[in-house]
Amino acid sequence: MLDYYKKVLIALLCVLTISAILVVFCIDRIFLDVSMLPQESSEIKWQAHAMNDEEDGGDSLSQLKDARYSLDFEFEVSDKIEFPYSAVALEFLDNSGNLELANLSKFTDMYFVIKCTVPNEMIFMAFTIDDNITRADDFLTYRSPNAYFSCPDDWQRINIDLTRLEVPQWWLAMFNLKLSMNEYSLEKVAKFHFATTLQTPKEVYSRVQISEIHLTGVDENYIYILSATLFVLWASFFIWVFRQHSKALTGDLKRKFLQERPLVAYRQLSIEPRHDKEQNAILQLMATEYANPELNLDFAVSETGTSRTKINEILKSELGLTFTGYLNKLRLTEAARLLSEVEDANIAEIAYSVGYKNVSYFNKLFKEEYGCTPKAFKSYL
Repeated sequence: MLDYYKKVLIALLCVLTISAILVVFCIDRIFLDVSMLPQESSEIKWQAHAMNDEEDGGDSLSQLKDARYSLDFEFEVSDKIEFPYSAVALEFLDNSGNLELANLSKFTDMYFVIKCTVPNEMIFMAFTIDDNITRADDFLTYRSPNAYFSCPDDWQRINIDLTRLEVPQWWLAMFNLKLSMNEYSLEKVAKFHFATTLQTPKEVYSRVQISEIHLTGVDENYIYILSATLFVLWASFFIWVFRQHSKALTGDLKRKFLQERPLVAYRQLSIEPRHDKEQNAILQLMATEYANPELNLDFAVSETGTSRTKINEILKSELGLTFTGYLNKLRLTEAARLLSEVEDANIAEIAYSVGYKNVSYFNKLFKEEYGCTPKAFKSYL
């Protein structure tokens, strides 16, 4: 069994190592954190441009200063129209540089670091597709959930929960939708907006700088992959351990059985003459009568005429066992032989045939000797 324990230990270390590698590999992919800045190194391709209210009759100003290493734009909102605005748009691109709809459904949060030269109230908007309403050439038909945030005059991190954006009530009303129909999907996103609001100071020059933009989330596919892989790996390991244990135990039982079979055979040859008559008498009695359920130390004393003390001294000297220990050894070894050689062996019958009146006691002694019950022993062989 020592070889078995060594194999299990080595296998366990290998499984633990593989599990650790898998966990590290998948954890790095489960928890997403995609930086959109600098623009050239972003995993999500995008382009930026400034927007204002010119098409609506306004004359607000908006100018993009930088979009490579930061998002830096200047604006000045006029009060010429009722709803003036300035904004910077981040449009998503494919690998060829063409506009495309980005699947951002794996992301749950967004954070950016921002400051304004003049404290401001701004809005973040995600332009998403509504399959029943959206027309590609009209951004008013895009379902555009949003979130308001304050832009201070010193650097501050802003966190946006992408799963809890608000679809504007005016948009729902425009398409005769119920206010409760405010769900949205990030599977098809055309662009993001960082824009002014009605609380933005009018006729005041302002500069907005964004130094970091991160999208974070969880890729559940890797959770499933990791869970399934670890389950298969550890299930295979435990099945292998069970089989190896059965194999090792079978081999150990066979070796033990083969080692002990000569003990019975040798002691049965004790019928041959010996120089020590007492020793000869005791060994001959036990070799021929071990299956007798009445055989005990008192029986041996009466049959051989040797004292109890002398009998134990002889057996201790000859075999290193007491009378009871040697008797059980003979009986259990013979029981193991019968279990291995008799195909339809009945446990109770074997117990009685080797001298045990009590089957439960036989099972107890057998398990102590061989490490398993007689029934298990039979199944291993």
